[in-house]
Amino acid sequence: MNLLASSGQLRASFMRWLLVCVPVIVLLGFLSGTLSQSGPDNPWFAELVKPAVYPPPITFAIVWTLLYAMMGTALALVLAARGARGRAAAGAAFAVQFALNLAWSPIFFGAHRMTAALVVILLMLGAAAVTTVLFARVRPVAGALLVPYLLWLVFATYLNFAFLQENPGLDGVQRSGAAARFDI
Repeated sequence: MNLLASSGQLRASFMRWLLVCVPVIVLLGFLSGTLSQSGPDNPWFAELVKPAVYPPPITFAIVWTLLYAMMGTALALVLAARGARGRAAAGAAFAVQFALNLAWSPIFFGAHRMTAALVVILLMLGAAAVTTVLFARVRPVAGALLVPYLLWLVFATYLNFAFLQENPGLDGVQRSGAAARFDI
């Protein structure tokens, strides 16, 4: 009995995982940001003093879409590596770091908790580093696909810290969103 798959079967397995993982990861990332009202249209966020290195807002949509697609591709590579040593641990590490990723926007943009978001992003950075190492052990290309994500997380961690430093009085402040009205 031959337990080895042909190269065609391996490519087909990867393609099936790719067709599931990339759209699901991108969609979940999009939903996390949208449901928490992330971005410049958020009234609370618009009120914050922006750090000097804060890029144009469109940068975040472009970068996160690319990073989520790369994360989905890396996950597909690992999931398609049936029988590979460390595959289950790599998948579990990915789930932990991705859960932290999805939690960050609701904490920062939704709850306006910059300090709590900083703790979450630091945990996410550590979990993403572990995931990158575990992915590289299963499939070196999968680990390499996560390196840009790690670099962006370092930058995002700095931004989170800088927002907190620039706006300490707005950490956790809830705004009603109502406009002030004056009778004349």
